[in-house]
Amino acid sequence: MPNRLAHETSPYLLQHADNPVDWWPWSEEAFAEARRRDVPVLLSVGYSSCHWCHVMAHESFEDRETADQLNAHFVNVKVDREERPDVDAVYMEAVQAATGQGGWPMTVFLTPDAEPFYFGTYFPPAPRHGMPSFRQVLEGVEQAWSGRREEVAEVAGKIVRDLAGREISYGDGRPPGEQEQAQALLGLTREYDAQRGGFGGAPKFPPSMVVEFLLRHHARTGGEGALQMARDTCERMARGGIYDQLGGGFARYSVDRDWIVPHFEKMLYDNALLCRVYAHLWRATGSELARRVALETADFMVRELRTAEGGFASALDADSDDGTGRHVEGAYYVWTPAQLTETLGEDDAKLAAHYFGVTEEGTFEHGASVLQLPQHEGVFDAERIAGVKERLLARRAGRAAPGRDDKVVAAWNGLAVAALAETGAYFDRPDLVEAAVGAADLLVRLHLDDQARLSRTSKDGHIGANAGVLEDYGDVAEGFLALASVTGEGVWLEFAGFLLDHVLARFTDPESGALFDTASDAERLIRRPQDPTDNAAPSGWTAAAAALLGYAAHTGSEPHRTAAEKALGVVTALGPRVPRFVGWGLAAAEALLDGPREVAVVAESFDDPAARTLLRTALLGTAPGAVVAYGATGGDEFPLLADRPLREGEPTAYVCRNFTCDAPTTDPERLRTALSG
Repeated sequence: MPNRLAHETSPYLLQHADNPVDWWPWSEEAFAEARRRDVPVLLSVGYSSCHWCHVMAHESFEDRETADQLNAHFVNVKVDREERPDVDAVYMEAVQAATGQGGWPMTVFLTPDAEPFYFGTYFPPAPRHGMPSFRQVLEGVEQAWSGRREEVAEVAGKIVRDLAGREISYGDGRPPGEQEQAQALLGLTREYDAQRGGFGGAPKFPPSMVVEFLLRHHARTGGEGALQMARDTCERMARGGIYDQLGGGFARYSVDRDWIVPHFEKMLYDNALLCRVYAHLWRATGSELARRVALETADFMVRELRTAEGGFASALDADSDDGTGRHVEGAYYVWTPAQLTETLGEDDAKLAAHYFGVTEEGTFEHGASVLQLPQHEGVFDAERIAGVKERLLARRAGRAAPGRDDKVVAAWNGLAVAALAETGAYFDRPDLVEAAVGAADLLVRLHLDDQARLSRTSKDGHIGANAGVLEDYGDVAEGFLALASVTGEGVWLEFAGFLLDHVLARFTDPESGALFDTASDAERLIRRPQDPTDNAAPSGWTAAAAALLGYAAHTGSEPHRTAAEKALGVVTALGPRVPRFVGWGLAAAEALLDGPREVAVVAESFDDPAARTLLRTALLGTAPGAVVAYGATGGDEFPLLADRPLREGEPTAYVCRNFTCDAPTTDPERLRTALSG
């Protein structure tokens, strides 16, 4: 019989609706029930494409004896971290503080007042590698609750006090200057893996936000070291197993330092960020590899993640049926030599094995290999390779596909809107721009209420119950700003302004300028979450700062610019110390140091080839964070178009920054120069 989760919209929660565990969604009713029964709360947090979440669910939450123990002694609350990032953030902070590490599934035991007192992540069904079994943990918590209640209360109270006393170092509120940016670059250089690209050791995550900073730093300063790190990292990832060599798109991370074996889940936010980064790398270098990867990743998002309503689904699972009824990680993506021969015939199988690095020993498990692209593309016949890829892709389509988490997350769709809009504009792919507009339309139509407040998620055209958090406002505003520049439709600038006004009014500390992850009128948790560091995607703090800065450049709004500068004060404090974790903030700081530049392109008609050329040149400018507005002379779509006449009747571009404007130009080459140094 289904439990209470059967009425939820989250695919992750619905995966647990038939568990014998009597799950509750996060709600006041759940904690009231714990108070009524005088039992602790088990909080279990995960997400639908989390491999170990599935493992623990199968081993423990589907087990009747374990479920009976849970139901008898706990109120059990299941949370989708992607729907409630605020709940996840608050308790993950406690887990990390107590254990020195974190991850998902996250397992936390709470008092009926939601105060945490015992923590963990994955627990096995039997003792293993020094870890207690999950049922042993349950027994220990039961005994502590019934026999040592005062000790439990003391521990919980201390944890809550410690969390409340934590403060973020804002520095002196001054945004980063040349010195801080240089120190951040030096710190990245020290952590850079010169042999393999990327930063740090295994597991290795795509450093998309750091690469964006490196590209912007190079554009502003001409520093070749920054460009080299960005270029080499992107090439290594694109040639590795973390990139889907057949279907495009990136897996979540690589379990090794060489980008060979991925954790196979594919997330919307990773692919949106990386699509944009590769497009920007092409813009800076003309790299054909970067162009191909940007377009293939964009096509992957549209083909495999786009929903019927026009938004983009959150993720594809890592696991799928391997043909024997077992769900196995990577089964959809890996190949053995025998499978190549069966699909391609002996001659083409040998070619494919050599080209993609498929060996008898395998690079993954059970003799299977993850497809890679070693450094030898030029020695193969391109037409023959294209045919091989087409046949392999067709064969793969016959395999059981990974599950898809169909919920639409506002923040991640904002990132996708920005990526698809710019990629479509750069490579003359109006279909990608159209896909960006479709997702933006869905966000406005469904996720925005009549006061321009955002809802976090939707699914199948139905809005979720959870309020948007800071990253939703920042990332959606970023997407709308990019769409405004690409389409010339000022309504997207207007919508971005609505969202950013909420950031100023409901997410900002009026005294310090610090930002909070939840609004001032949001549900009260044991701590109001506040984290300026990037994780898998830009932090809400730095996403909002970047969008505030872009909006100010478009409109001349001093309150928005001041708020951006104050918010970037945290990057002054953190950038030189932990640059890998404030990449988006460092990228925003590069835009601030560069102006950012404001570009207006005016013409009688943009059907005119000369006008289109001038506009394309503006969009391809590498000046960090430059904003572009275009329209007819005298148009009121954008503030930047005001008082911008044509020059000698020709399409004309104006470039300004820091209250100073260059002479207007009708020459694309002069415009290119003005936006590249």
